Amino acid sequence: MSHDSHEAQAAATGQGTRPQGSIDARAPRFGAANTSVLLLIGVFLALIGVSTGGSLGAASLAQRALDPGFLVLAIVAVLFTWSLVSPGTQPIQALFRGVVQSRLAAPSEWEDPRPPRFAQGVGLFVVGVGLVLHLAGVPWALVIAGAAAFLAAALNATVGFCLGCELYLLLTRAGVIRSKRPASA
Repeated sequence: MSHDSHEAQAAATGQGTRPQGSIDARAPRFGAANTSVLLLIGVFLALIGVSTGGSLGAASLAQRALDPGFLVLAIVAVLFTWSLVSPGTQPIQALFRGVVQSRLAAPSEWEDPRPPRFAQGVGLFVVGVGLVLHLAGVPWALVIAGAAAFLAAALNATVGFCLGCELYLLLTRAGVIRSKRPASA
């Protein structure tokens, strides 16, 4: 079912149409679930790789960069970056829209995309710090950063609590982030 079909189904069932600039509230949770799996795999591989032992300092930069945990978490960083640059084409979200969303009932709630997008930036920052510190030879940095990102993503995926979204809202209320009002529908 196409996006327009979802809007038609929502209108037919009295759920209303999609407010301009909003996203299906289930999409970020789907992304978080998939990201959680990738992060968990990356942390596991980092635990059994060179990331945690005394051998990290002796490993060459190439050996650190080719560590399987590093490679998986680098893929996660690419996906986070993709979400920030072009959220509409990001593979996990494209999978949700193309395969999953068409098999679900019309959305019952819509969400402002800015908090989840900010959360993607927070995830990128956390994983990015771990990647850089790993390359610099800091033991456990990759595991700790990946585990922190995993906990946040898993929390969003399982109970719908988005830490990055809450941080966005706190920073907006504090005036650190200026909230532009979305255009009215």
